[in-house]
Amino acid sequence: MHRGIAFVTGGTGFIGSHLVEELLRRGYREVRCLVRNQLRWLEGLDIVPVRGDFSRIEVLWHALRDVDVVFHVAGVTRARDWATFEQGNITATLNLLGALLEANPHVRKVLITSSLAAVGYCPKGIATEETPLHPISAYGRSKALMEQALWTPRTDGIVYAERLPIVVVRPPAVYGPREADIYTFFRMVSRGICPIIGCGQKPELSLVHVRDLVRGMVDAAESEVTTGQTYFISSEQFYSWHEIRKATLHALGRRALTVHIPPFLVEPVGALVEFAGHLTGTYPPLNREKAREIRYACKMCTVDKARRDFGYRQQVPLEEGIQETIAWYRHQGWL
Repeated sequence: MHRGIAFVTGGTGFIGSHLVEELLRRGYREVRCLVRNQLRWLEGLDIVPVRGDFSRIEVLWHALRDVDVVFHVAGVTRARDWATFEQGNITATLNLLGALLEANPHVRKVLITSSLAAVGYCPKGIATEETPLHPISAYGRSKALMEQALWTPRTDGIVYAERLPIVVVRPPAVYGPREADIYTFFRMVSRGICPIIGCGQKPELSLVHVRDLVRGMVDAAESEVTTGQTYFISSEQFYSWHEIRKATLHALGRRALTVHIPPFLVEPVGALVEFAGHLTGTYPPLNREKAREIRYACKMCTVDKARRDFGYRQQVPLEEGIQETIAWYRHQGWL
């Protein structure tokens, strides 16, 4: 297909920077990236930085005017208050789509990044795209409301999902070079402690390597059959924590003491870690909201629909992905 101009939000972050690299690898003529301050992981890449944020509507108009494909990856994943989630995940998305509808209503495709967290509680344990949304965390709720807003009429009656060629993707847990949350697990194992919730023996987690994710995202955006659809892009296999432990220890080349944490302790531990973070002025990856997700939210999803509609397949095995990720952490001095 003709690969012209792509516009990316969130390009300075973990997933977004890998997405930008995939777009450049595929030969997009120009990749524009909305950048608030520092280029971070985009430093040295052949991109066009667009200085601004989602409140600068005139900046968005100018940047979106002749774009072929839009990838909306930016979002808030951790916050102490609901207002931050609402502003970063719902309002920002609607501002972007409003500007796009005015500046470039004939854009070829708009990919919106949501999350498996939008599903939340799932009685069957494995989510499909038809699973009702019952989010458990504030983050999941913000993503669910963001998705619903795509189909909700504005005050003027316009429905974005009816006026723009939108496709939504929902990743599960994502790992790979530059990731900074799951990284805390690898760091603990590297220090000799491997925490596992419950027995850790049965498959209970979908986990996608970032290269598989961004490849699937671009494939979804380039497909002619994905408009108006939602897709999980994930691993094809469900992993147990003991499989993840084994791959991690092999990549690190060391042993670690496995500490099994009873599920009923997850929420108290999350509250304790969050309190400790409050004392140091940080908001840690493990907090009360994340603890509720770990305890009660759906953590597995199928990729059958993505496989059927645009041929998605997992290409990075768990062992290879963890080996690559840990090698990157070591090279960067994170481990």
